[in-house]
Amino acid sequence: MITEQTPSLDLKKKLAAVVSDKLDVGVAMNALAHMSLGMGTVLGPDEALVCDYRDADGVSHPSISAYPFIVLKGRPNKIREAITMALSQNIRVVNFTHTMTVGSYVEQLERTKATTNADLEFYGAVFYGEIEAVNALTRKFSLFR
Repeated sequence: MITEQTPSLDLKKKLAAVVSDKLDVGVAMNALAHMSLGMGTVLGPDEALVCDYRDADGVSHPSISAYPFIVLKGRPNKIREAITMALSQNIRVVNFTHTMTVGSYVEQLERTKATTNADLEFYGAVFYGEIEAVNALTRKFSLFR
């Protein structure tokens, strides 16, 4: 955890999310929320470099990562390719698929287990790694607007 007393850090890593350009905004934001929470859990508070921001009134705004975090959009098949590349390059990735919606989490787990990887439609992925590696992986995607 970073505090106001922590010396300034030279950040060498970043986060980038890519969500499917085929999704309605609400579905895309749902996928982004799930993936971001998942990546935060994978990294933990120390590696995620979370900061508790405090405003002039002393009110705390906790657990915001110091890393740059960009949100992009792209086609589901390109997201799949990026996930495959990330895994081969040791870039951490958390993804979200069409089987992870509708019904309880138990139903979603069962639906995912019954679906081959080739049949999964990727709603998005969050990537974490060295800035240059994540940039190279995500440069073909456009900014989410």
